[in-house]
Amino acid sequence: MSYSIIISEHGGPEVMKWEEIPLQEPGRGEVLINQTKVGLNFIDIYQRSGIYPLNLPSSIGMEGVGVVEETGDAVENVKEGDRVGYVMGQAGSYAESRVYPANRLIKLPDDVTDSQAAAVLLKGLTVSYLINKTFLVKKGQTVLFHAAAGGVGLIACQWLNKLGVEIIGTVSTDEKAEIAKAHGCHHTVNYTREDFTARVEEITDGKGVPVVYDGVGADTFDGSLKCLSPFGVLASFGAASGAPPALTLAVLGKKSLYVTRPSLAPHTATPELTEEIAAPLFDVIREGLSIPINRRYALKDAANAHRDLQSRKTTGSTIFEI
Repeated sequence: MSYSIIISEHGGPEVMKWEEIPLQEPGRGEVLINQTKVGLNFIDIYQRSGIYPLNLPSSIGMEGVGVVEETGDAVENVKEGDRVGYVMGQAGSYAESRVYPANRLIKLPDDVTDSQAAAVLLKGLTVSYLINKTFLVKKGQTVLFHAAAGGVGLIACQWLNKLGVEIIGTVSTDEKAEIAKAHGCHHTVNYTREDFTARVEEITDGKGVPVVYDGVGADTFDGSLKCLSPFGVLASFGAASGAPPALTLAVLGKKSLYVTRPSLAPHTATPELTEEIAAPLFDVIREGLSIPINRRYALKDAANAHRDLQSRKTTGSTIFEI
């Protein structure tokens, strides 16, 4: 038996219950993982609330780290005792142990700890595809990254800075502005009292930016389009403030703009695709990428973590301890 966070209905944090569940034997191509750490991400809130509806009852969560306890038939890429992590796949990482497809596992390098992996895999792989696949940034460019002091934002600021890219980052408090600056963000804009579109125009001398990385959604979508230079790309990869508004294609024509909705699932659909974005991430960690873990919770206290994340009380990464 094992314990897991289970939801039987979609709703607020209160719907999450710590329940004992039976464990299945790993089937063909599957492994049983004893988890040590679990990552907290906004997609977990979307699952809990019903923005991304699940077949209930269900656990939630898309990122976990642990040790392979048992393997099923036809598993060749990992063995018992291996340290592994995973992202995406079927929801259910909020558990002490779980069965998971072996071909979706990422073997962890010895120089990456369990805590680091749980804090960085989903967020770091997101940054990796955004800057290496969605829009291949070049040295000397200026970009706009929303929520620069969040878990994804702090990784992105460091990585972009290493690449010689100038970063404009939006934040909600002066404290978060200082955190973003400490992690490589060159210009911070407190959107609670500043118009970020006007600030981008000022910083870029009216030229705009070639790409906006927007994980916020509803609150920033229209303004993000205004910040783009001709032929610019809006990478709308999240919806922390709600789904973006409907897009009228005619608004793109004046500057020949591009809008894309990339996500991590297609980028991790096969082991080969996962490796394409995981290898650069592990390389940049070895080069000194800081992975700030600013909050830790017991997994059974996941409701409190969700409340803090939704109220924007968190910065950097938050992980669950098991």
